Amino acid sequence: MGIGKGKNDSGAHASEAGAEAARLSESPIPNPRSLRIAVLVSGRGSNLQALIDARDAGALPIDIVLVASDKPQAQGLRRAEEAGVATLALSPKGHASRAAYDADLFARVAAAGPDLIVLAGFMRILDAAAIAPWQGRMINIHPSLLPKYPGLHTHARALEAGDAVHGTSVHFVTGELDGGPVIAQARIATRADDTPDSLAQRLLPREHALMVETVALLAARRITLAADGIALDGAPLAAPLQLDANGRLAG
Repeated sequence: MGIGKGKNDSGAHASEAGAEAARLSESPIPNPRSLRIAVLVSGRGSNLQALIDARDAGALPIDIVLVASDKPQAQGLRRAEEAGVATLALSPKGHASRAAYDADLFARVAAAGPDLIVLAGFMRILDAAAIAPWQGRMINIHPSLLPKYPGLHTHARALEAGDAVHGTSVHFVTGELDGGPVIAQARIATRADDTPDSLAQRLLPREHALMVETVALLAARRITLAADGIALDGAPLAAPLQLDANGRLAG
């Protein structure tokens, strides 16, 4: 699934998050069993569904050990229940601070024993201390061609800027909002009659394909994050991989 093995010339540099985080980020995802993943969602969970469908089709060697949400009514939780996946609904209410909530949440997620945490529409700014132990083992999908348009309202911002091309990115999570090293991207052309909603809908199938292909590379232990950047098959990744017209990643 995805790109063939090959070398790239130079690497992108990861943000530093302390000696402990750097040490953990250099540790490869365990091998050789199926990749154990936890998925965090806040809404409908369509990217989660793409992972479930690929798993069920035998196309993705993953074990989804937990789906967690900050919103008990999130549709993503219902998708997980229907797929027989363990769920956790943990509201921020009752926690003294954002940091206290994040510490509680990630302690519960860690108890499920994931190798990788996938943020798939998890709409919270995370406390840096809570995510530091997961550096190199946590990814996020964001609806823009990062570093363009971190944060919210990305489709509207792309249209307002007159961008001819828009897209979505999967990146490693660091303490910087939507600022971690980018693994892969998918692109589509904008149209003169696009609205933020129509652009989002046209991008969504590419988002799903990008999520599955990127997790496949991680499941194959071909992508790693070290202190000096992302590596593919042990060689520095010069630029984010790109999803081609056939839904496969290429350098």
